[in-house]
Amino acid sequence: MNRMIEPDFQILYEQGPCLAVCKPPGLLTQAPPGIDSIEWRIKAFLKRRDHKPGNVYLGVPHRLDRPASGVMVMAKHVRAARRLSEQFEARTIEKRYWACVEGTVEPAEGTWVDYVRKIPGEARAAIVPADHPEAREAVLHFRTRESGPWGTWLEIELQTGRTHQIRIQAASRGFPVLGDEQYGSTVEFGTPHADRRLRAIALHARSLTFAHPMTRETVSLTAPVSEDWTALGLTDAD
Repeated sequence: MNRMIEPDFQILYEQGPCLAVCKPPGLLTQAPPGIDSIEWRIKAFLKRRDHKPGNVYLGVPHRLDRPASGVMVMAKHVRAARRLSEQFEARTIEKRYWACVEGTVEPAEGTWVDYVRKIPGEARAAIVPADHPEAREAVLHFRTRESGPWGTWLEIELQTGRTHQIRIQAASRGFPVLGDEQYGSTVEFGTPHADRRLRAIALHARSLTFAHPMTRETVSLTAPVSEDWTALGLTDAD
């Protein structure tokens, strides 16, 4: 590949209109024009690499929180984007996350069920009673991978996909994700940044399994963790 058109992000998979990347922490999924985001970076790269004279289409069927990292799948045309979105809506896509949280999670595996709402006008969620008019059920399954002096390393399978779901469900039980000051973490994680918006939290979209939107073949992707994780003494192995 020409050095002038190497991407400034990691491509995990590209087949036909389907493109998957590893989003770095501290980067928005989408943003208004002029603000850096993984969507903007991919569009700019595709425009240069593929010599596109006009606007570049990129369907973004799901999102990751700004301070989180991990695998994301995108689509380069409308039909593929629609088919991927349908899979997310039908919950047929398998999403597996890694999270390092404060404290000792007991039991070592189980299911968390809560009701959450997105707080209007804020990038924040809250646990609410089941009968709250804005309540949406949030379900995840977890198991402990390892424990350390900093807390517990969890592997999480999301059954639902709510705003800040893993972060709020863990924090509400006294296990905030490392580095997640927004939800009560007091433990630093990752590379320090004067701009707090650029700071990472220990939440990583580890893998994604879906049907290719055109061929229907099963695609399973795994995103490597950053040095922030290996600094905790964790190995990047399943």
